[in-house]
Amino acid sequence: MRRARIVFQGNELDITIDANDIIRTSAGDVVDVSLESDQITWLPPVKVPGTIFALGLNYADHATELAFEPPKEPLVFIKHANTLTGHKQVSYRPDGIEFQHYECELVAVIGKTGKNIKREDAMEYVAGYTVCNDFAIRDYLENYYRPNLRVKSRDSLLPMGPWIVDAADVADVSNLRLTTTVNGEVTQDGSTKDMIFDIPFLVEYLSKIMTLNPGDIIATGTPHGVVDMQPGDTVVCSIENICSLETRMVSEQEYYGDRY
Repeated sequence: MRRARIVFQGNELDITIDANDIIRTSAGDVVDVSLESDQITWLPPVKVPGTIFALGLNYADHATELAFEPPKEPLVFIKHANTLTGHKQVSYRPDGIEFQHYECELVAVIGKTGKNIKREDAMEYVAGYTVCNDFAIRDYLENYYRPNLRVKSRDSLLPMGPWIVDAADVADVSNLRLTTTVNGEVTQDGSTKDMIFDIPFLVEYLSKIMTLNPGDIIATGTPHGVVDMQPGDTVVCSIENICSLETRMVSEQEYYGDRY
């Protein structure tokens, strides 16, 4: 089953989507609209995110691409809820920068509370999976081992969704093709099999440090193939058997112009 959050006819709805793309509310009512309809506004699929964990340099080819040595233990940083936005929404390019790139990532969504979880039990704590685009502003990246606020925590720079796929419906999360297109051109093509630290390892590692809770999310890093993004670009991050996430880039002035 796929689970999502949308705004439809002015109402915020928690929905499920079956194999025939039939949309139902949490009360079981059918929502008579197509998934592609412009009547739907997609929200981030995790309603009240707990801790947002993000991984840096978790694919060796991406570390090499950026001239860094692959880390010997997970490079984890925390992101903030202000960064989240939904499928087919906009993200912005800050004024006066030289290099902003996407990062297509598999996201594991925690489904139950756990502490000191063993690797062999780790997948029991994963409720499902989605896709995120963890944009980075490279101009301010002093060191990949210390990504700062200006690099990773700006408004709208963590698009996610459109939905969460139940973990039981993904046969082998460790071998999924991951692709990114910019304006229809494939710019990134990798596989989750190339992660340095896989999801069971990450669940075990993180739960040794702190309690994991339902709604916590783990963004697991991106492979090589990142390119600069400009206002007007459309980027689509896709992971097979999960979903495709579309984001349109706008300028800082366009993004904030109607807000403040």
